[in-house]
Amino acid sequence: MASTSNDSSWYSSLIGLAEYFRTSNPPNIRLCIHCLQAILGFQPSPEIEARTHLQLGNILLAHTKNIDTSQTHLEKAWSISSGTYFDDVRFETASVLSQLYEKQNQTSKAKPLLLRAIELSKQAPYWHCRLLFQLAQIHAQERDFPSACNLLSLGTDFAIVSRSEYTRLLFVLSKAMILLMDKQMNEVHKVLVEASQLIENYHGSHVHKESLRVFFLVLQVYHFLTAGQVKTVKPFLKQLQQSIQTITQIQPEDEPVSNNPVDLFQWLPKEHMCVLVYLVTVMHSMQAGYMDKAQKYTDKALMQIEKLKMLDNHPLLSSFQLMLIEHIVMCRLIMGNKSSAIQEIFQACHVCQQQPRLFTTHGAQIHTLLGLYAMSMNCMESAELQFKTACKLSTSNEVRLFVNLNLAIVYLRTNRQAELLGLMEAINPETVPQHSHSLKAAAFYVQGLQAFFQSRFNEAKRYLRETLKMANAEDLNRLTSCSLVLLGHIFLSLGNHREAMNMVTPAMQLAGKIPDVHVQLWASSLLKDLYRLSGDNVNAEEGYMMHTNFSQSLLKDHFQSSQLSEHGLIQWTDGECPFHLSSSAVGTSGML
Repeated sequence: MASTSNDSSWYSSLIGLAEYFRTSNPPNIRLCIHCLQAILGFQPSPEIEARTHLQLGNILLAHTKNIDTSQTHLEKAWSISSGTYFDDVRFETASVLSQLYEKQNQTSKAKPLLLRAIELSKQAPYWHCRLLFQLAQIHAQERDFPSACNLLSLGTDFAIVSRSEYTRLLFVLSKAMILLMDKQMNEVHKVLVEASQLIENYHGSHVHKESLRVFFLVLQVYHFLTAGQVKTVKPFLKQLQQSIQTITQIQPEDEPVSNNPVDLFQWLPKEHMCVLVYLVTVMHSMQAGYMDKAQKYTDKALMQIEKLKMLDNHPLLSSFQLMLIEHIVMCRLIMGNKSSAIQEIFQACHVCQQQPRLFTTHGAQIHTLLGLYAMSMNCMESAELQFKTACKLSTSNEVRLFVNLNLAIVYLRTNRQAELLGLMEAINPETVPQHSHSLKAAAFYVQGLQAFFQSRFNEAKRYLRETLKMANAEDLNRLTSCSLVLLGHIFLSLGNHREAMNMVTPAMQLAGKIPDVHVQLWASSLLKDLYRLSGDNVNAEEGYMMHTNFSQSLLKDHFQSSQLSEHGLIQWTDGECPFHLSSSAVGTSGML
């Protein structure tokens, strides 16, 4: 550590002693802090004073809850170093201090600090790039996507000048990610095409190339999945799964180390990449209607997250954990396991409690899940309240459309025509963007359902055929099974028993593969009636038994769910989550 000759003896002794206490087993943080504070008592040179304030700020942040004192030290370090040339001290201070401001929701302080540090850091390439990434992330979290993209474009240009193809690609891919968040789909496509060509022509280290490929493929897969293009995404998902296997087999010692400081970035550690690949695989399985597969990969991902959290409880792991829980809750509801679903929604709230910012980004999703759960429990008033809360909290047009489609079903089931008419424009399939393939198909289904409820059967058939065409094009199995069973119901109502049977039989088979218990219940009810009407008493009896079994299973789970204290969550629409509603029972997925 640099020091003047006058400083050297006492400084070396105190800093050595401080490091000894910090690395002791167990660490003695109190004495470490005393040693660092003693350095300041000697009135050291500005460089050592700034560095010591930075070290004290870092130690207090990492090992104590004394945020105010930590902030004071970091602000002193920045005040001393910002006007000097102690590059490593001033830029690390700017980075850590802005992170602290951000955690305290003081981004109005973090942004100008980072901007100033970016201006000063042009001769320190590593820090210049790191600070650009950091400020872009703050803008993205505030949904100021144009500002984030501008900073990432500056980073791309700087990386080209600094002769780092690797970091140039990190900036390009990060920009694609921001454009995806902003739903700028045409721009996303252009940037991903550019990135794909750059990755193919990249001649750096093998591990860098594969990690860039994983980043690119995750974006490509997510791009298709958010559009509901389950079939189109399959080859890209397969490539992603192959890439993650390749990257986990690369040994670090086999890789040459770059001399370019701008190459010192890492998109994600390998272990985090593995969890992310599990997550997008769960998303795909869920949308395609493979619930067993979704559960299997969720369990694997959650086990991996628990192991990683023991080593380093990185906030990103909590985000992954929350998204996995959100998907598994939907699986549980489809499979008729409401008691596990409500416990896992409660666990999602616990994850948000550990990382409060997550409730800002995921509050709408949690209330959407509570609305879906309330619907499955026939608590329609609570479902309506939850969906309205989700709409209020959501910043995503896709989430709002999904919520409104389910709210429309609530109004259909409760025969509230006036409210339904007020929603129809918001869920008009003709106005749903083309890139939202699955939501557009679902909007046609809800239109068909409304026409069915109003006995406009020919119109209902027209809408449902549109749903089937779109669902079959992208292997959206749940929408296919729902549409087939509803068409079967329509044909039965019209007295066309043969056509009804042609619809209900494949619906039942498909629902069994998913498995979707509610469609199975509906289809078995129709089958028993169809067999009875055709005089096939043997199959009618079998259909009756199937319907009875599904009914009893759902009723049993309904009763279990209603007895859980977590069931009271359906009344929560405002303020903090009511954590006292805990039965201490744990969902069967082994979460948390």
